[in-house]
Amino acid sequence: MRHEEQTPSLFEDDTQRPLADRMRPRTLEEVVGQEHLLAPDAPLGRMVEQGRLVSAVLWGPPGCGKTTIARLLAQRTELVFEPLSATFSGVADLRKVFEAARRRRELGRGTLLFVDEIHRFNRAQQDSFLPYVEDGTVVLVGATTENPSFELNGALLSRCRVFVLQRLDTAALDTLIARAEQLTGRELPLDDEARGSLLAMADGDGRFLLNMVEQLHSLPAGTPPLDTAALTEQIQRRAPLYDKAQESHYNLISALHKAMRGSDPDAALYWLARMLDGGEDPLYIARRLVRFATEDIGTADPQAVQQALAAWDVYERLGSPEGELAVAQAVTYLATAPKSVAVYRAFGAAQQRARRTGSLMPPAHILNAPTRLMKDIGYGEGYQYDPDTPEGFSGADYFPDDMDRETYYHPTGSGYEEQIRRRLDRWSALRGERRVTED
Repeated sequence: MRHEEQTPSLFEDDTQRPLADRMRPRTLEEVVGQEHLLAPDAPLGRMVEQGRLVSAVLWGPPGCGKTTIARLLAQRTELVFEPLSATFSGVADLRKVFEAARRRRELGRGTLLFVDEIHRFNRAQQDSFLPYVEDGTVVLVGATTENPSFELNGALLSRCRVFVLQRLDTAALDTLIARAEQLTGRELPLDDEARGSLLAMADGDGRFLLNMVEQLHSLPAGTPPLDTAALTEQIQRRAPLYDKAQESHYNLISALHKAMRGSDPDAALYWLARMLDGGEDPLYIARRLVRFATEDIGTADPQAVQQALAAWDVYERLGSPEGELAVAQAVTYLATAPKSVAVYRAFGAAQQRARRTGSLMPPAHILNAPTRLMKDIGYGEGYQYDPDTPEGFSGADYFPDDMDRETYYHPTGSGYEEQIRRRLDRWSALRGERRVTED
């Protein structure tokens, strides 16, 4: 008998099991929130229709259905489902699974090896999958909450398709609540606003949502509808998804940086709040603000770097939470400041040129001559002291003698750089007049 014929329907209830397990979808059609992968014309949907799976990595946040989808894929394609957790398994466990899959294959049956938290296997363990995936002994389906590009071997990734699962949106979460109410025969004791708050508290995690629903169902029958404040007292808020050493850390600091670069103080403050709420070190953020001030603002607003340094200093003196306001002030200042990467690009161009020109000497007229010998061989000869000239500018050439004059710094018309640009244009004209006079 096929596996799905032994499986109870969606609304057959066993109250001895946790609600999240009782609510686990029995068919792929019952999975919510992943239509971009499971719809008939979507990648996994087409594979199921053809009855042929390829090895894959399911990448997505907790509670979005990775394990359930893997189990149902095995069911629909009539593969034996072999689950393993990378947290509790080692090479010996893998050998047993591979040997069983080999024997099963000789009898004409295929195996779907599901590895939860596959990123926790080290490189050598990941390499052990390669020959069995290559020859089709197993169809490997790995689940991970971490970016596969960083956590999985390139050789293994090249043999698998990566499918990105989405956090569950409000509609998907609302569907889960409706199914839970139908399954248990009880409506949640919540007013409309509190129901919306419950969805927000789940933060896209279906499993966590159902755990909260189960807590609410444990309230005495006849409990009047709770408002948001009463709900918060009954239910613990879900910790935000944030790992200071993993991809979410880099994603959020990138979002903060780009929001400031895009002169959007509101979005920048939101991403700052998200990072702080996730437990990020404010000093790390302060250091990034200093970098942003020099990289993205530069001389368009010379005060920007001072504002960033001041926020860093204030936070070190006050700590959290008072010092966080100084960081927020700096974020707002930097987001609303004029932007310029002229210095950043100019320095990069100068570095490239310096590497190509090697050890060219400065022109003799700008070399100091502290000894008689150095003066005799021409050090400092012809040097003009700029403050003594009528314009306060001599127009001398400061590049090496064997190198033509080059321009690296191109100030924009943004902020203070507009004044710098006018000044440089004036000096360039004076330099040209001097060349004409010398010729």
